[in-house]
Amino acid sequence: MNNSNNVQPIFILPQDTKRTVGREAQRMNIAAAKLVAETVRTTLGPKGMDKMIVDAMGDVIVTNDGVTILKEMQIEHPSAKMIVEIAKTQEHEVGDGTTTAVVLAGELLKNAEALLDRDIHPTIIARGYRLAAEQAQAVLASLAKPVTLKDRDMLRKIAMTAMTGKGAEADKEHLASLIVTAIEIVVAENATNNVAIGSAVAHTDKTKKHADNRVSVVDRSAVSIEVKSGGTVEETELISGILLDKEKISSTMPQHVDAAKIALLDCAVEIKNTEIDAKISITDPKHMQAFLDMEEQMLRKMTERIIQSGATVLFCQKGIDDLAQHFLSKAGIYACRRVKKSDMERIGKATGARIVSNIDDLSAKDLGNAGLVEESRVGEEMMTFIRECPHAKAVTILVRGSTEHVIAEIKRALEDAVGDIAAALANGKVVAGAGSIEVEVARHLHAYANKLSGREQLAVRAFADTLEVIPRTLAENAGLDPIDAMTDLKAAHDKGQEWAGIDVFTGKTFDAWEAGVIEPLRIKTQAIASASEVAVMILRIDDVIAGGKAPDAGNPPGGPQGMHSPHADY
Repeated sequence: MNNSNNVQPIFILPQDTKRTVGREAQRMNIAAAKLVAETVRTTLGPKGMDKMIVDAMGDVIVTNDGVTILKEMQIEHPSAKMIVEIAKTQEHEVGDGTTTAVVLAGELLKNAEALLDRDIHPTIIARGYRLAAEQAQAVLASLAKPVTLKDRDMLRKIAMTAMTGKGAEADKEHLASLIVTAIEIVVAENATNNVAIGSAVAHTDKTKKHADNRVSVVDRSAVSIEVKSGGTVEETELISGILLDKEKISSTMPQHVDAAKIALLDCAVEIKNTEIDAKISITDPKHMQAFLDMEEQMLRKMTERIIQSGATVLFCQKGIDDLAQHFLSKAGIYACRRVKKSDMERIGKATGARIVSNIDDLSAKDLGNAGLVEESRVGEEMMTFIRECPHAKAVTILVRGSTEHVIAEIKRALEDAVGDIAAALANGKVVAGAGSIEVEVARHLHAYANKLSGREQLAVRAFADTLEVIPRTLAENAGLDPIDAMTDLKAAHDKGQEWAGIDVFTGKTFDAWEAGVIEPLRIKTQAIASASEVAVMILRIDDVIAGGKAPDAGNPPGGPQGMHSPHADY
């Protein structure tokens, strides 16, 4: 008997699994990545537009910050998520250039799609992209110019470039000065120490160079940006210390403390509860008073320890008992309780105080110093200012503005500016912006492609064309004709004007370096590296297997609850 017609199909995957293979899988992944890039592309540059994002709770965010937009969009497609990861990496590593990185990745895949249509294998495209990325990094390194902490004017230009086109643009000069001053304060102490180390051990140029590099390391978290609605952006101020969203715990405490000695406690100034449930039985009223007196003595002993250390200001991470508050007030000590751990660490950085976990261990050597600690009203809230810290390694910028949406966008612009300056000082290299560096690198890559003989040449050219999307997008977002703008730009670069960029305000070509449009080299190197790596990864995918829904806890794989196997043992 012939059973050939009764052959059962073989399932190696669950029946509800969706599978896309080959060219279709590549098209689907490229389309998803391109959509993400197109979403943020209109936000690029000084004339970029903003996006309004409304979440499920009705909260509104208005921004043109690439990573903020992509985070809030809650993207689900796996390939699109890979593009979002580029933005997150760029934000983490540099703090700015997220839109640039995403747009480059989208354009790399768009140009790769055209090569795939010409039957060029994805592996060849991937190899060409890797060659082009390596060459681009080499060209960037050769074009970059040096910058140090002493180049205050250049650092201000970097900050202003970062803020141009964002909510802070109208007051970018004032804000840029605050940011540069803030960074000078937080690295000044390290700089002094490192110069001393360098002069003692710099027997060779290499050692000396290493010592100088250490001077330029900026901890971005040391510059805290706090926002309070009310007032105008011009009222934004730099506090050489810390701003706490806390008020003093008792109205009888001093309003301000000069030449403050600051204690940081990571333990409660109150009677500890027992670890297990316990009852105290009192049979005589006299014993009740004795018990209360004992509690008072214990609290008095705790506060005496704080007073004896010489502290005039106390910040406690945990609670402070009402009676302890009374004793502290009588001693003229300013105190705040329930201070966040991150704030405690920042106060320690700013004042030099050490966080103490046991009140009995508190001594004068654990105290920090500040010229002034005061409670002051900001908007409708009382806040604590720790000012004039003599060796501050942490500072605060208090941002003011008309509404919460305005100050939130200004905060994002300031964070980008801080990240840009930190990135510029980290490797001491900067380049001009306004699309100039992308056109110059693309020019070098076209020349490099001509030296290649295989099909990789086409991929390298596609990579070079990709870089030109940045100046082209800047022109489009400014309402300029992108073809005319790119023609003028390429002509200027062919004449040897390596910093020729697009002035989006006039529509003309200008010298971006002379105009002060300066960006850290790290933005460009990180964006190109991330975009090329993710593009190559997506190109190499030729099979997408999407699993079905996981079985319900109440519905095991054998079927819904209530359906039993005929062989079940009842």
